[in-house]
Amino acid sequence: MHHQIQIPKDQISAFTKSGLWPNRLITEYLDENLATIPDQPAITEYRNGARQPTQRSYLELGLMVRRIALGLATLGIGPGDVVAAQLPNWHHFTALYLACVRIGAVFNPLMPIFRQRELAYMLSFGEAKTIIVPKSYRGFDYPGMIAELRGKTSTLKDVFVIEGEGEESFDAYFVDRAWEKEFDADNLFAERKPGPNDVTLLMYTSGTTGEPKGVMHTHNTLISNIVKYVKRVDLGHEDVVLMASPIAHLTGFLYGVMMPIMLGGRAVLMDVWNPDKAVHIISDEGVTFTMASTPFLSDLTNSPAVEECDLNSLHTFLTAGAPIPRVLVQRASERLGVLVISCWGMTENGGVTTTQRDDPPDKVFETDGKPLDGMEVRVVGNDGVQAPTGEEGSLEVRGMGSFAGYLKKPELYGTDDQGWFETGDLARMDTDGYIRITGRSKDVIIRGGENIPVAEVEELLYHHPAIQDVAIVAMPDERLGERGCAFTTLKTGECLTFVEMIAHLEDQKLTRNYLPERLEVIDQMPRTPSGKIQKFRLREMAKTLSATTE
Repeated sequence: MHHQIQIPKDQISAFTKSGLWPNRLITEYLDENLATIPDQPAITEYRNGARQPTQRSYLELGLMVRRIALGLATLGIGPGDVVAAQLPNWHHFTALYLACVRIGAVFNPLMPIFRQRELAYMLSFGEAKTIIVPKSYRGFDYPGMIAELRGKTSTLKDVFVIEGEGEESFDAYFVDRAWEKEFDADNLFAERKPGPNDVTLLMYTSGTTGEPKGVMHTHNTLISNIVKYVKRVDLGHEDVVLMASPIAHLTGFLYGVMMPIMLGGRAVLMDVWNPDKAVHIISDEGVTFTMASTPFLSDLTNSPAVEECDLNSLHTFLTAGAPIPRVLVQRASERLGVLVISCWGMTENGGVTTTQRDDPPDKVFETDGKPLDGMEVRVVGNDGVQAPTGEEGSLEVRGMGSFAGYLKKPELYGTDDQGWFETGDLARMDTDGYIRITGRSKDVIIRGGENIPVAEVEELLYHHPAIQDVAIVAMPDERLGERGCAFTTLKTGECLTFVEMIAHLEDQKLTRNYLPERLEVIDQMPRTPSGKIQKFRLREMAKTLSATTE
């Protein structure tokens, strides 16, 4: 399918002329590593329950990429075709993305937490032709779920299962067969080599209203971001990057899949978060850098394993997704001996703002940083004019890393002809140009760095026979930042328990992470004169509440 990019032509030429867009592909970095450091480890994968980690050198990764790319081409996957992968943080994910780039295909990572409901929409909407899933991850049967979905998606032709059997076995089809002996691979790759402004990534972002949106990124929008990020955080080829955030999110994808290859460094992937284990991994692997949402930093800092391990290698922890409490920054600096950097970004732009290495601690816990070179931010008041320093307004972003549009929804692009994108976040800016996110104009709950599509969950609850009205808002939570609380009014004579509410949502096959974690039944909803539910009043009520433990 043809993916139309919406970046204005004058910006394309400006980013190209200024050199902000390197006009390179991730596979060119891989080829350099194959030529110079073939035997160096590229990826170390720690899989939950495995006795020891799996390691792949650049040479092994390169061969795997070549075979997967030829295997995909044999299935009829051509430039612009969508290949979906619903995988945890396993090395196959990195290999698959690189293979897609080799033949110009568009890679569509899907979060492992998604179930039938989300996938039926995402696979059909993106017109994915092939999907790769695990046989099992966290006890869930992925092939079974895909089998049930087969009838609902007209474009999906092939399914491959990692550690699967028979015709669906990923290894048997892609990796164990010497495809390179059957084809002139170099010739085929040269013919299909994508351009740097072709779409390479389709990633869904859980919208606040209705359906998820398919964010499209090009090689240039992704790679330009990483180049400036590496410079800001000061990383090099000797760095070992731990990625325990899902690599199916843009954070994990940019800085856990792509960045280590661009650095000629090494990625250490962790598929299930376990802070004690993470401490041992940092120590054993000499991890130097990691990036994750605030709860990860909190868990790591509070792990008893810190006492028995040498964490000298770890120099930087970059955290995003929720403000960092002052005491956590202090405690992390002391216990882990690590520099904490604060960051803000979104699927549409990658990491946009970060604090700098030599900033005073106040900046780290009181701001979300200042923009990377090549990115700009501004705070705009209701009158559309830039807000005065220190005053709250709508946050807008523009620059080299801004996305290329939403798949099939050009009207939602939200970017003006000067390239300013409306983020939907509220922020204020200090005198040094650092921003602080102060709230969200769009109605979202961010639970442990994961956006919860509130409108969708409310919609499902409205179908419950006992419920008259429902509104889901955030309850502050020390570990995850926020959790969801469902306020409901009931129809006359009806009653509803927390357990019944959860059972109803599970029947609708809703992703577990999206389930509200408390139910508050109230007599009536606070409303505006025009009848809209006043969520800010419910948020005030939720401030003192915490998750139901039953």
